[in-house]
Amino acid sequence: MNQRQKSKPPILWADDALLVVNKPAGLLSLPDGYDPDAPYLGGVLEATYGRLWVVHRLDRDTSGVIVLARTAEAHQKLNTQFESRNVSKVYHALIVGSPAWDERTVNFSLRADGDRKHRTVVDAQAGKPAVTHVRVLERLGQYTLVEARPQTGRTHQIRVHLFVMGLPIVADALYGAGQAILLSELKPGYRSKEDRPERPLLGRVGLHAWSLALEHPLTGQPLEFEAAYPKDFGATLRQLRRWC
Repeated sequence: MNQRQKSKPPILWADDALLVVNKPAGLLSLPDGYDPDAPYLGGVLEATYGRLWVVHRLDRDTSGVIVLARTAEAHQKLNTQFESRNVSKVYHALIVGSPAWDERTVNFSLRADGDRKHRTVVDAQAGKPAVTHVRVLERLGQYTLVEARPQTGRTHQIRVHLFVMGLPIVADALYGAGQAILLSELKPGYRSKEDRPERPLLGRVGLHAWSLALEHPLTGQPLEFEAAYPKDFGATLRQLRRWC
């Protein structure tokens, strides 16, 4: 997806103060200083909705619910909700491995930009508290679909917490082997076309922001939004259910 295509992500809510979007994978939340031509959410949406303030971020490869403010007042009030942890966020992650447990609370302090790869690392002394509640949703052979509810909002928190438990997210090259899911690995007798390499079912980080609950910044109305899986994530789950 790029801005020249003028394609817009699905809108989950829009009023004078608030815009909620189902962000596609591959789209930045904010402009990239190292790649100024890379598409980003505001660049895609501001021609239609006017100036937008980003309230929180999703990684480029992460799809799902993201909230933007349409006024400075709404931005300030939404920031207060996020900073005071009055927002409930639920992610779905497809991980490599099958944990021996069904539910687990992960509590490892994290420090951002902690190594030469600029990764977030576990650091019990200098790190900031980070808590993620993880629950198994579905076991799919060598993969597992889990729900992750971050209680804090550290950089790459879910990715790091799953990685340190030996359960990296599918296709995460920064916190894991980065191995994509191929249909040829699942379907017996599968043969790809000879004139082209096989395209992965899921070749990006298998993380989706499934839902988000907050209060409307101006009215105080409780709101909850859910974002449907993107095509690659949904298709991968269907194939895993069929062949695993």
